[in-house]
Amino acid sequence: MAGLGGDGIRMMPAAPDPGLLAQADALVRQGDLPGGAGVLEQALSGGGGAPAHWLQLAGLRRAMRQPRRALDAVQQALALAPLDFLALVLRASLLEQMGDDHCGQAWDEALAQRPSGDLGATLTPVVTAGEKVRDAWLRQREDMMRNAIRAQETAADGDTLWRMNRFRDNILHKTKVFHSEPTHFHYPGLVEREFHPREHFPWLSDLEAATDAIREEMRTAMASERSELLPYIQYQDHEALAQWRPLNRNRDWTAIHLLRQGQAVAQNAGQCPVTMELLGRLPQPDIAGASPNAMFSLLAPNTAIPPHVGVNNARLVCHLPLVVPDGCWFRVGAETRFWREGEAFVFDDTIEHEAMNPSDRLRVVLIFDVWHPGLTELEQSAVSAVIATEVVDAPRRSDL
Repeated sequence: MAGLGGDGIRMMPAAPDPGLLAQADALVRQGDLPGGAGVLEQALSGGGGAPAHWLQLAGLRRAMRQPRRALDAVQQALALAPLDFLALVLRASLLEQMGDDHCGQAWDEALAQRPSGDLGATLTPVVTAGEKVRDAWLRQREDMMRNAIRAQETAADGDTLWRMNRFRDNILHKTKVFHSEPTHFHYPGLVEREFHPREHFPWLSDLEAATDAIREEMRTAMASERSELLPYIQYQDHEALAQWRPLNRNRDWTAIHLLRQGQAVAQNAGQCPVTMELLGRLPQPDIAGASPNAMFSLLAPNTAIPPHVGVNNARLVCHLPLVVPDGCWFRVGAETRFWREGEAFVFDDTIEHEAMNPSDRLRVVLIFDVWHPGLTELEQSAVSAVIATEVVDAPRRSDL
């Protein structure tokens, strides 16, 4: 162990004697495991040694059916390298062998550090068996949590029940915790939520009721020679926006804009009177040079939209699916939904999100922005005034 010298300077432990390490290796090669372990332990008695030395000692003690002494050696390795995957796996398997109640948690901690790629023929079956132990432990924990709040769940409304379930899933690491991370404009104190509850947007039912009419107007606009079909993402190659590079100016993801950065696109909007009348009744942000925005978003067959975040958390984004082939999905944070024609939802695009059209047909969604319901009218006015002075031209997108 490290200690303090007479001048108060912390002294590092001496490195193991190379001669003793070599002697231990020779004894092991000769099949004398107890002798090799004893010499190796002597070499490490000064507190020095690398994690690999302690793991070697742990392996010898385990082979000699001394799990407690093996565990002590593993703990020494973990003291030097707390996130070492092999050490964590060995610790978990030893605890499992000893019948320790903490083996499930130990496997959970080990599997959290699993490296990518093939683990090899020796380690793979060990880790696979460990996953089963971990999963059983997680199921037991989940059952205990469910039983503990059964009465509260019975009394909860739909949205409260969602929060209770997500609270439990976050603890169990079934879901990852995501946060709003806008690229440009972050208004503090707003509720972070992947998909916002429908009851906050009473106008959704009117929007959904007009699905057929909106879809017909979309088809008219698509067929018109006057319509302008643009890549959804457009920015200069030199700009620092790596999240968009695969789709920059890519016609696999295009849009027919109705409202773009606060201005109506006449050749498109003129063909969609029902859609425009509905949009005019919605709480869209009014920010000079930035919004409102509304468009028909067209995602080509077999096309993925990579994980990314939006620009401004003071507004949310609404999708009304119009043409949705089977299998098209949309993930925001820890929640994935399948688009369903005529079923609208509102989400926070400043939380990491991605999408996929795995089909051989075009997917079309009406997309527009609305104010975050957590903002007062005074705050909306302040956000509009500030962003209007700071509107960026990059990325050249429709959802600022």
